[in-house]
Amino acid sequence: MFSAQKTKTIISAMGVVATAIATGVIIQLGDIKTQAAPTDTAVSTIADYWRNAQLERTLRGHTDWVNSVVITPDGNNVVSGSFDNTIRMWDFSTGQLIRTFRGHPKPVYAIAISPNGQLIASGSQDNTIKIWNLTTGELIRTLRGHASSVFGVAFSPDGQTIASGSKDDTIKVWNVATGEQIYSLTGHTNWVEAVAFSPDGQTLASGSQDKTIKIWNLATGQLVGTLSGHSNTINSVAFSPDGQTIASGAFDKTIRIWDLSRRRLIRTVRGHTDMIYSVAFSPDGDTLASGSQDNTIRIWDWKTGRQISTLSGDTSSIYSVAISPDGKSLASGSYDRTIKIWRTQGIN
Repeated sequence: MFSAQKTKTIISAMGVVATAIATGVIIQLGDIKTQAAPTDTAVSTIADYWRNAQLERTLRGHTDWVNSVVITPDGNNVVSGSFDNTIRMWDFSTGQLIRTFRGHPKPVYAIAISPNGQLIASGSQDNTIKIWNLTTGELIRTLRGHASSVFGVAFSPDGQTIASGSKDDTIKVWNVATGEQIYSLTGHTNWVEAVAFSPDGQTLASGSQDKTIKIWNLATGQLVGTLSGHSNTINSVAFSPDGQTIASGAFDKTIRIWDLSRRRLIRTVRGHTDMIYSVAFSPDGDTLASGSQDNTIRIWDWKTGRQISTLSGDTSSIYSVAISPDGKSLASGSYDRTIKIWRTQGIN
């Protein structure tokens, strides 16, 4: 997800991109390397193979930076939202552009895909959430109610509701079928950058520029907890597949791991050298991926805080990461206007 705060931090990267374009530099695949972190303990099979992950392909077509990427539940497509006001769907295996969704008059900050893979929700600087038919590209409806930019969107596990976080400091929960607003959740004292549903759909987590994560009971719409510890904007929150843990990535360069039931910090994961924009758990829950302004994607054994590998070679900030349903591939969206597909080695 992208917010206005990023603008101040990415200007330095423009020189790198401009120089590459002006000089006609071509980056060869061999320039993209995976750096393995030292290891001294065993990890799960898929996690182990991330040490040798390689860049498989780069998807080009957006005309401005890519704020958000998601992979469809069947693993066949990757969908991207961009500052160029568009959403694009790509074939995950070939990298071919399948469809472009147009309708937002301003940048798209966040996208989410329904659990059945039939709908896309997009949040924009135009203060709206749009719901699209993934197969046909048809705009189904536009949700209006926020007073400012929408930075985060998420579908509930049953696909019946959408949560949105906004620059207006609120979270809104919507009925997908009718477009009606169910709740407007207030409590944050600054922009809400990210939202995530628990796997059972009963709890919502929100991350904010007020440096806190708030936990909401979706049966009542009540605030039931606040997690404090980050020293800067929280830009991404994610639930582990078992719903017991929350990971948060922040502009303070750290990832924090939280115990949901006890509402306490389990550990702080350090390694990135600049702001963290995105975190994502693997489907098996064993590993965590993170994308940062330091131009790297890092793969972690979050239970120990140990770094498994660094996917490097990008020359610009990584704004979004998503792990495929089989846990063997990763998509990233970045300031250089591209989506990159990374794949583990040695897993059939």
